[in-house]
Amino acid sequence: MLRAVDRGLALVCVAAAALVLILLFAGPSVIGAKKTTVYSAPSGAARTAAGAKLFTSSGCGSCHTLKAAGAGGAVGPNLDQVRPSASSAAAIIRSGGGPMPAFADKLSDAQISALASYVASVAGR
Repeated sequence: MLRAVDRGLALVCVAAAALVLILLFAGPSVIGAKKTTVYSAPSGAARTAAGAKLFTSSGCGSCHTLKAAGAGGAVGPNLDQVRPSASSAAAIIRSGGGPMPAFADKLSDAQISALASYVASVAGR
């Protein structure tokens, strides 16, 4: 009699384990889990437009002068005169410097890259 019960319990355990595996792999789509959307920086003209929008929306023009953006701030360096490379601009945007705050906690890496590329491509032109 106990052997029959053991066989029944073994069958239930195998069925439960199979169900757990199925739910593990198919579960998120079955219950309608939301997919995470990651910001990816555009390329070319779209990247320049995204950088210009970030320059404005992040308030860069309130401190920096950048003719292409119509910005005339006088607190930070004049970007048209400094003409930073994309890598140096990204480093300063990310970690800040002097009175400039760091933006690593406010902008994603892709946004920082787009903003730095924009500044490097239009500064002094």
